[in-house]
Amino acid sequence: MIRRGGGVRSGAAPALLEKNMSLATRGRTKLPPEQPSIPQRSGGTGAYWLYLLPGFVLLLVIVIVPLIWNVYLTFTKWKGVRTPEFIGLGNWQKILTDGDFWTSFTNSVWMIIAMVVVPTIVGLIVAALLFDVVGRKFGGKVGSFLRATYYLPQILPIAVAGIVIGWIVRPGGDGALNQILGWFGIPAYDWLGQMPSALIVLMVVMVWVQLGYPVVVFMAALQRVDPELYEAAELDGANWFQRFSAITMSIIRPEIFVVTLTCTIAALKVFGPVYIITRGGPAGATLVPAYYAYQEFFTKRNVGYGATIATVLTIVVVIVSIIFIRVQNSVERKERAGL
Repeated sequence: MIRRGGGVRSGAAPALLEKNMSLATRGRTKLPPEQPSIPQRSGGTGAYWLYLLPGFVLLLVIVIVPLIWNVYLTFTKWKGVRTPEFIGLGNWQKILTDGDFWTSFTNSVWMIIAMVVVPTIVGLIVAALLFDVVGRKFGGKVGSFLRATYYLPQILPIAVAGIVIGWIVRPGGDGALNQILGWFGIPAYDWLGQMPSALIVLMVVMVWVQLGYPVVVFMAALQRVDPELYEAAELDGANWFQRFSAITMSIIRPEIFVVTLTCTIAALKVFGPVYIITRGGPAGATLVPAYYAYQEFFTKRNVGYGATIATVLTIVVVIVSIIFIRVQNSVERKERAGL
């Protein structure tokens, strides 16, 4: 309804506006439907599952079936031949009172310090120095060379590294370390035959081997940092530690979680260095769960009890992984919420 003065009633305005919008919409060209990023086949997605089938078969054969068999063996007494003898919860009851088992997990705490805490902290500082100081003053090639130098122990076979370390700390006057100490009048020492020197030597080796991994990961993460942030902070009078704590730590926090989680799992499962260097000695002082399970499996041929130790270790690794992932998700949610 139109008034004489040319105005429009307030009640008719919405209807008239809606009519004009519909007429304008009819005149527009209809946009083409959005095309999927992956071409779709008329036969459905059944063909794609064929490409996943080899991976599922490998997962079933290599992981799931051995895991189920290992769990079954925890309820048996078996020497590796003939038929396993079912004993119920006997192995699980034994593990609760096994002093060597609890010693091995106590030593895992020292392995976590040597493979997670020290390499992560030192690697973070080294990566920040190589990126923010060395890279800016001497160029990226020098920083890349030093990064490769730190990563070199990671690519060395653990057997080779163990032989070299064993030659260095060999007891008596034949060891390189004892020969150096002899120049200063210090008598020879049996580094791997006594405590706490055996555990200290093993931890030093693990720090040396593990340090290159966080350095490489953190330096790759630092490539995301805008150099202007460092320049602006430097102009505001911030020193290196202030730039490191305020800029570097906040930006590469996801990589810190990844390094911490993967190194913790590696520390809980460590086997090679213990087997090559100390064999769990002296008197079980450097025994770890993986090597203890190996002893029960192959040395004592107590397969059922070795499977129980391996199952407990698997459960611990799964629990630790879940805790890390939940903590990381909680931190990310708080960051998105601006808390």
